[in-house]
Amino acid sequence: MKLLFTFLASLVVVNCYVTDVNSEINGVYNYLNTTGVLEAERIRRLENEVENSGQRIVGGSPSNGVPNQVGLIVTLRDGRQAVCGGVIYADNRILTAAHCTNDGVNIARSVTVVAGSNFLFSGGTRIEAQSVVIHPGYVPGRVAFDLAILHIPRLTYSDDISPAFLPWSDDINNDFVGQSVRASGYGITRDGDTITTQQPLRSVNLRVISNAECRSTYGNVIQDHHLCTSGAGGVGICAGDTGGPLVIPGSWRDTLIGVGSFTAGRGCQAGAPSGFIRVTSFIGWIMGN
Repeated sequence: MKLLFTFLASLVVVNCYVTDVNSEINGVYNYLNTTGVLEAERIRRLENEVENSGQRIVGGSPSNGVPNQVGLIVTLRDGRQAVCGGVIYADNRILTAAHCTNDGVNIARSVTVVAGSNFLFSGGTRIEAQSVVIHPGYVPGRVAFDLAILHIPRLTYSDDISPAFLPWSDDINNDFVGQSVRASGYGITRDGDTITTQQPLRSVNLRVISNAECRSTYGNVIQDHHLCTSGAGGVGICAGDTGGPLVIPGSWRDTLIGVGSFTAGRGCQAGAPSGFIRVTSFIGWIMGN
């Protein structure tokens, strides 16, 4: 089934766009070709092998289930497949990064949502996204407004499939600086690494830093609607993790505060911050779509 883009402006002459003028940024422009397709090929090959012995997310450990995380298998117009992450926030909605469907060079033809599985190419509930709504401020290939919503058939919630809470009330104006948070994803765990056998979903604990501190690495491409986590100790998101959730873990359900957007051009383990889209900046848009 061909994916319906409800923000059609994102489809016009995408090859004219250029990446942000900052060599530190990695993971948005041409992501599907340079990262997503390569990770899909590695995951598919290794998931056909034997027992689960894999690792992912830099400095992370096996997730033991993150029920609000989904994997996205993105089929491009030329038939190749790429991977991204996403997060459930309603039974018929997935939040992800806009570059997972349009990275300034490649456009998704279809997206398969994989819910309730630690593995991308086996297990869980698998459904086709019906349409995608890309934030109208997003310019394909750039990090600003890198947010999209997938419309999907309704999921049945279970212990393995459940939503994250959207921030509300006092959290709307919270910058979360110093907050302990958790990221999760299906990506690699070390720079230059291959994805290991059976590729389980991984998670890692991180700390939110101020946007001013983040700008000291990435410059003025960091806007108020971005959120960054410290890379101290070589931890953070890496290739294949973008689009996935950044949450404040809860005893019942997690609170979603970020969506993975970009990493450092010099490598995931270089100690540079990981970049996310700040969910509190888009509550009205999310609820309206």
